[in-house]
Amino acid sequence: MKRYLRRVRMVEPVVSAAERELFGGPLRYDMGWAEHERAPLDLTMLSAIRSMPRLVGGTLRRAWTADRPALLAVAAGEVGQGIAAAVGLLAVNAVMHALLGTGAAADRLHDALPALVAGALVAVVNAGLAGLSTSRAGRLEPLVERIATTEYLEAATAVELEAIEDPEFRRLIDVAQYGAASARRMIGACVAALNGTISLLATASILTVLHPALLPMLLLIAAPRGWGAMRVAQERYVSVMNWIEHVRASRLIGHLLTERDAAQEVRIHGVGAFLLGKYRAMAESAEGEQKRLADGKALTELVAAALSGLAMAGTYGVMLWLILSGHMGLAVAGTAVIAVRAGSASLGALVMNVNQLHEESLYVQDHDRFLAEAARRAIPAGGRPLPERVDRVVLDQVTYRYPDRDEAALDGVSVELPMGSVTAVVGENGSGKSTLMKVLAGLLLPQSGTVRWGGADLAGLDRSQVFDRVSLLTQDFQRWPVTAALNIRIGRPAREAGPTELRPSVEYAGAAPVVAKLPHGLRSLLARMFRGASELSGGEWQKIGLARTHWRTETCAADSVLIVDEPTSALDPEAEIAAFDAIRRLAGPHRAVVLVTHRMSGVRHADTIYVLAGGRLAEHGSHDTLMAARGRYAAMFETQAAQYAAGPRAGVPHPSAPPVPEPS
Repeated sequence: MKRYLRRVRMVEPVVSAAERELFGGPLRYDMGWAEHERAPLDLTMLSAIRSMPRLVGGTLRRAWTADRPALLAVAAGEVGQGIAAAVGLLAVNAVMHALLGTGAAADRLHDALPALVAGALVAVVNAGLAGLSTSRAGRLEPLVERIATTEYLEAATAVELEAIEDPEFRRLIDVAQYGAASARRMIGACVAALNGTISLLATASILTVLHPALLPMLLLIAAPRGWGAMRVAQERYVSVMNWIEHVRASRLIGHLLTERDAAQEVRIHGVGAFLLGKYRAMAESAEGEQKRLADGKALTELVAAALSGLAMAGTYGVMLWLILSGHMGLAVAGTAVIAVRAGSASLGALVMNVNQLHEESLYVQDHDRFLAEAARRAIPAGGRPLPERVDRVVLDQVTYRYPDRDEAALDGVSVELPMGSVTAVVGENGSGKSTLMKVLAGLLLPQSGTVRWGGADLAGLDRSQVFDRVSLLTQDFQRWPVTAALNIRIGRPAREAGPTELRPSVEYAGAAPVVAKLPHGLRSLLARMFRGASELSGGEWQKIGLARTHWRTETCAADSVLIVDEPTSALDPEAEIAAFDAIRRLAGPHRAVVLVTHRMSGVRHADTIYVLAGGRLAEHGSHDTLMAARGRYAAMFETQAAQYAAGPRAGVPHPSAPPVPEPS
């Protein structure tokens, strides 16, 4: 019995040998949807009663913002249903009095007829009110979800890039995305909880009117019923969560066996048979664990039903004593039985609804916490206008350190980008190239030093205008799951353009053959996950990306900066040479091009080359100047050039021809 006096706790699942071999233990995803997956176990009957006003109040505030008339209609419908339930019980009591009274059967039926008609009318009205409430709640749910989703997306797109790259904030973004759906589900759970509460209050009030002793009887039955409903729900939840631990592992194996990227190794390395064997072992272990948990849950249900049955038997015993002692009439007793059963059922449903409200509210709280944090870390609106002509962009002694790192990603780096120039930035992985480009683009603000567009400090400028002057072409640029035309036009999406306007950009990037082979040309959908869509190779995508960059740069007449980061990684040598030439031609009197690449052959023609090492500026100058200096740049250039030198290199094994046996 001690087991039932303690709170339900999550038990560690039995981990099969296969799971230990594959994953080192049970799989527990660190994802937003799993943030509060154990929340139902924290709820007790007392905490549920205490938390209900707060949960309902928060839901009503959101609904009030979304659609006030619909919320008022729901409230009227629920209150009306409660009144109808009370009137219905009074009608039942009247029918009982008439039927159990004295006189001929026909007379008694005649006396009961008005109450029966009243009861029928109440049932019709109750059905109409329920329909009204359901209809208006159905209108509120998508509105609340849309408002919450819009709040979430607007906030996520308005924060500083530094926030996006902060692991803690990224986790908050992940968790908060489930708040909108939870807000929607809270509407339905709130309406059901209100319905249960009002019905329970109506029943209690009628029982009190019928006989003062009936209200304690209702509580006597309802208490074990409510405890049992919550306890069984929590036991069931523990069972499901333990089952999920195994299901996650099984689904992962199924995904690995069927996904496209793993298909070759599954077949050639014999991974399929190996993982299938592990799947069978895991399934057998999970089935045994589920049987054990199911037995425990069944025992809890039996105890809960027994307690409720004992309370019901005690109540009926008291009612029998009241009847025999003349303190309660048969009609009142009959009405009480119906009311007690209805009230007990309402309480059981109410417990389940409060359980759901509690869990969903945690995700809604995460949503609200995200909105507050996002507002604190949002990109400031407004600022001084950016002049149309700036002559050059200068980074002067710029230092930047990421919040979760001890060492600075950039330390006192100075770079100058005159309009009309091609500037290259080179360095090893982790040297600070990507961070420097983010600072240059205005995505990150340096902790010390300045970024000046002409004579204007970036810190005081309207950042939206700065973003409008920057074009990006990165190695991992976004492959949008939209049409080919929009994949190009999305470089400046606010500007309308059709195939004729986009044609120069397509031809400039050498993407005309790519578009020509698509089934619907520029109107073809580029997303392999959708039926009828087309799929491009990496090199073809990079041509689309270059066309997007050309479209963005050509639609900006003011002085601007084009940042190109590893643009030719998926191109063959001939296409790579053509792409570098096309990128260099994008430099003009009112545009500076910044080229970030590991391909040293692509930077030798740059006007100025900046070499980064460990977040510091190691050297800078033209290709010839840096080669003559025999520093880091020269070493990097010669290392790559040696890869293409004729003849074998020292330390690299070369296969030799097998010996030919001499004829005997």
